[in-house]
Amino acid sequence: MSPQMIVGLALKASIMLTLFGFGLHATREDLLYLLRRPRVLVRSLVAMFVVMPVFAILMTRLGSFNRAVAIALIALSISPVPPLLPRKVTKSGGHPPYGLGLMVTAASFSIVFVPLAVYLIGKYLNRPFAMGPDAVAEIIVRSVLVPLAAGIVFRKVAPTTAERITDPLARIAGIVLLVGVLCILVFSLPAAWALIGDGTIVAFVAFVIVGLTVGHVFGGPGSDQRVTLALSTASRHPALALAIAGVNIPEERRVIDAVLLYLVVSALLTIPYVAWQRKKVIEITTQT
Repeated sequence: MSPQMIVGLALKASIMLTLFGFGLHATREDLLYLLRRPRVLVRSLVAMFVVMPVFAILMTRLGSFNRAVAIALIALSISPVPPLLPRKVTKSGGHPPYGLGLMVTAASFSIVFVPLAVYLIGKYLNRPFAMGPDAVAEIIVRSVLVPLAAGIVFRKVAPTTAERITDPLARIAGIVLLVGVLCILVFSLPAAWALIGDGTIVAFVAFVIVGLTVGHVFGGPGSDQRVTLALSTASRHPALALAIAGVNIPEERRVIDAVLLYLVVSALLTIPYVAWQRKKVIEITTQT
């Protein structure tokens, strides 16, 4: 087994542990949060599933980017539901029930949306693109729904144990994730760095900033909901994006490097946004 495969397994384990941990805390109200707030649901889905794909297509049509970068941008734009979304929301001062409900709702919606979006984009670009719902469902169920459901079931069966292991589990998942990310950067960042040029960084920066801005505006008046939707709109599911690209354009091997570059840019750009929102929360708390 290669070092890259070991790192990949470590990252998957970390994500599963993180979602399992969120399942230990999830309630029925969390899972149904958006379904009981139709206006918030519509705004959220429009931001994540409509605005970002339209922006990515316009950007790739108007700009002159490396082919792998253009493919990555479009694939990422129709790949919402990042597996670590609830963790980001909690750490940034967002609204955890909204983040968890949004992840579950958007994950379910993606099973229908992604194949349709791939087909429509193929029509628009005059290429026979396709991806079956079963392939999307497999990724979504395996990476999001199963570990979350396992945590919920575990808490029902053993609530005392669930309460006791929550914090240690979160620490272990965080350490594994950090080590995995550092290893990936060592192994893959040089190849990703080689893609820089022809406006690549500008494209990814624009994609993330537009995502944060759209989510912030569509999130409504509450700062906690704005943070949640901003992070949800700017963040994408890398495994789903790579699967879309791999099925439809398997000859373009550098998409994985472009997706890695996006992840680095996204991580760096969300830091000042989260810090700004945290500062606002502290100021409001101090005034009250």
